[in-house]
Amino acid sequence: MIKAKKILALVAVSTMLSACYVVPIDQYPPRGNGNYNNNGGGVAIVPVPAIRPVYTARLYPANDEASRLGRISGTISNPERGHGEFSFAVGGEAFSGEATRDPGSTKGVANASGNRGGYTRCEYVMTRAEMGSGTCVFSNGARFDMHITQ
Repeated sequence: MIKAKKILALVAVSTMLSACYVVPIDQYPPRGNGNYNNNGGGVAIVPVPAIRPVYTARLYPANDEASRLGRISGTISNPERGHGEFSFAVGGEAFSGEATRDPGSTKGVANASGNRGGYTRCEYVMTRAEMGSGTCVFSNGARFDMHITQ
């Protein structure tokens, strides 16, 4: 019985590895018609797109109206050249808009409108490249302190 289990395990491992193979780069002279040229290099370099930072925006209640909504967490994505997409959800309403900053400036504005008619305006200051703070005022009078981190 133990011998049968070993054989079964060996067959299972062989089956899993049967689809795997290794292709050496520039190990041997080319075979076939000779239409092979990698300019003598042994490493293939593949360009990778730049990773765009995504910032987290956390909004903390600063008045009674905001306390009814609670803490909010959202994102500022694609903040390239001082312009990014600002989005979050609160109270069953999805908000989306944009966050902007003049190049070289630390001060910015973020606006978003909701799918149920609400809107907000935030003013913020980036204290470092990956950190900032500000305030947001909603159309219903709710006021939030905003913290931005990367």
